[in-house]
Amino acid sequence: MTYIPLPVLAPSEPPAPRKPPWLKVRAPGGESYRRLKEQLRGLELHTVCEEAQCPNLGECWNGGTATVMLLGDVCTRGCKFCAVEAGNPKGVVDGEEPRKVAEAIASWGLRYVVLTSVDRDDLPDQGSGHFAETIRRLRSAAPSLFVEVLVPDFRGDAECIATVVDAGPHVFAHNVETVERLQPAVRDAKCGYAQSLEVLRLAKRRSPGIRTKSSIMLGLGERDEEVDAALRDLRSAGVDFVTLGQYLRPSAWHLEVHEFVTPEKFELWRRRGEEIGFEVTSSGPLVRSSYRAGEFQIESILRRAAGEQEAAP
Repeated sequence: MTYIPLPVLAPSEPPAPRKPPWLKVRAPGGESYRRLKEQLRGLELHTVCEEAQCPNLGECWNGGTATVMLLGDVCTRGCKFCAVEAGNPKGVVDGEEPRKVAEAIASWGLRYVVLTSVDRDDLPDQGSGHFAETIRRLRSAAPSLFVEVLVPDFRGDAECIATVVDAGPHVFAHNVETVERLQPAVRDAKCGYAQSLEVLRLAKRRSPGIRTKSSIMLGLGERDEEVDAALRDLRSAGVDFVTLGQYLRPSAWHLEVHEFVTPEKFELWRRRGEEIGFEVTSSGPLVRSSYRAGEFQIESILRRAAGEQEAAP
């Protein structure tokens, strides 16, 4: 009998961790969800809720809130965690979008709205003027509305940042996304930890009264001391609000989940954020940079501050 040796198999990769029960959510549905979806499609508007496959989409849309994504649905960056399509938008901009967004949001009767966008490195002003026009139209159409903007880094351009800040948003947000060590593995090469911190500093310097905000994803292989350092760096940059949430893999082409962080660990980070001095620290597995529960907290702070200003002699 001829002996045929079996091939030596390389050790297989460890299986990806299974999604724990605290991350399971109901599929979106309901009357408010369907109405909002139809209106957004009719106006040809995009939401980061859909493009980024947010697990809170059903909860937020049924609560009458959505994060509107400006400047199309093709991003000039290719971050390894993001579900938004990357490519070349070729300078295409819907000039009517600021008007359509303002009219739609005013008709929804919202109290708090978040505007975000894809990166638009293909535009001379990287889309900052489009942001500003949308903010101005929103504040004119709905004066009692609180407006948060979640902006790209604009490659650290101070003029672009000033254009957005001067339009008068109540909250200026930009995400560092992850700890410093993991930046090259997680974000596009055009992004950078120091650059993101500088964007937040420049916004606060331009308007000391504006509230600034950032977000960190957990579960990408970060170490506790690195998360703590990132929180302290954000606070040193003048950031007022911070969110921490679980990274979820959008597809097999994206970064794998290194671990699913427990709700108890997220609670520890919430307490740590309070110790460091953030006004609001929203921390939990399903928390995202735009998150209805966190926005409710922020709205309460902004409304109280607005009331105090009106009462001042």
